[in-house]
Amino acid sequence: MSMAMSSDRAVPEPLGDPGDIETELLRFLELRTGKTWLADMDVFGSGGLSSLFAMELVVHLERTYGIAVRGADLQMDNFRTARSMAALVGRLQRPAVGGSDA
Repeated sequence: MSMAMSSDRAVPEPLGDPGDIETELLRFLELRTGKTWLADMDVFGSGGLSSLFAMELVVHLERTYGIAVRGADLQMDNFRTARSMAALVGRLQRPAVGGSDA
């Protein structure tokens, strides 16, 4: 019963606190870029990060937080800062009550 590193399905308990989500996202950004980030730093405006990295962020958010980012939510502004990504996660986690297949 090892819960070691099965990262392809590592969906932790939902982190409902936006501060916890921000902290995790800042850690992810630092690990992926080798740079320290602040919650309100523009990830793409600071240079060096591509639209391909934006897709990596989408996949990370979906897998880590059990959400689906679609349609209007796929706007660059939702991924500009750790704070905006945390807000997106919080918003997309909420409607899980009634299911979403509309």
